[in-house]
Amino acid sequence: MAGGWRAFVLGGALAAAVSAGSTLTPGTGSLPAPTAAWPMYRGGPALAGVATGTVPDRPTRAWTFKTGGPVKSSAAIAEGRVWVGSDDGFLYALNLADGKLAWKYKTGGPIESSPLVLDGRVFVGSDDARLHAVRASDGTGLWTYETGDRIPGAPNWVAAPKGGGAWILVGSYDFKLHCIDAATGRSNWVYETGNYINGSPAVAAGQTAFGGCDALLHVIDLARGTQVREVEAGAYIAGSVALDAGRAYFGHYENEVLCVDLNAGTKAWSYKDRQFAYFSSPAVTADAVVVGGRDKRLHCINKADGKQRWTFATRGKVDSSPVVVGDKVVVGSDDGRLYVVAMADGRELGQYEIGEPITASPAVAGGWIVVGSEDGVIYAFGPGKP
Repeated sequence: MAGGWRAFVLGGALAAAVSAGSTLTPGTGSLPAPTAAWPMYRGGPALAGVATGTVPDRPTRAWTFKTGGPVKSSAAIAEGRVWVGSDDGFLYALNLADGKLAWKYKTGGPIESSPLVLDGRVFVGSDDARLHAVRASDGTGLWTYETGDRIPGAPNWVAAPKGGGAWILVGSYDFKLHCIDAATGRSNWVYETGNYINGSPAVAAGQTAFGGCDALLHVIDLARGTQVREVEAGAYIAGSVALDAGRAYFGHYENEVLCVDLNAGTKAWSYKDRQFAYFSSPAVTADAVVVGGRDKRLHCINKADGKQRWTFATRGKVDSSPVVVGDKVVVGSDDGRLYVVAMADGRELGQYEIGEPITASPAVAGGWIVVGSEDGVIYAFGPGKP
């Protein structure tokens, strides 16, 4: 398959101030900086989609790895390895430096869920209706937790409120959010909604927030598993929510991106451009929200008031969730291309043509970009040798 980067001259790009993907303190302006690793979907528990460091305008393709099915799972990067699932039912562990297989673990169905790497374990959902816990070093299965239906969304985590390890959170098509002890696989609590949960729950400030096909934003107290509030979104929410400074950011099926004040339970602003849905999860920086749309465009929105800053046109739906890294945005498109775009004004800096749709979100860490495609191949770009 032929592919290659096309470069465009970058003028004076504005460096984006980044917010984080970890613990959120209500009332503060931003989150702590994310780490150089990318151990989970969207980089950290708040699902902010922001990476540290930088990537070149024209990253070098360092290696590829072929799986047995389309790759819709977004990769995790930690400790010199890449973890990613495939529709062939395997969770793969690859060496980051050269893409060689370290191990693979078989589940009972396609893996659309993105893996979470935490404390020497890898957690991933599968269409076999199970959350799998696997030893990170060698792929040994540790436990499985069964839900009532498939798990397309990525697991998230929180430190156990009374100490003693971590809790894993995952939504399912059984209409429920499950909270599971990371060490044992036992249930802590289950919260039931009115329809499918497709995305990953975001975590910050002792709460989790997520949407679903019941068209509600759910805010849940993590210690008790009880509802803090719910907010009408107006349409079903296919993607994940990003959290920052007491606000939630997300798109939905009726062509809007919303900002919700979690303390007040009200919409702070809404962004609506064309009559196309948003399946992408947003990246949230100190002053901007970046999200892909089914109108074939990437949208950059002013974080304070929801006004449009710029749009970037691709040739296909943008269900892939963008990642902001320094003064650039990295995103895939259904047109089969991976794009690098200037954060300042949305100008294209480079693209790599794969030829098949990219619905997975890129993983970005230490200058590397790793993303899968529906051609069944995992692509790695960055500082490695071509």
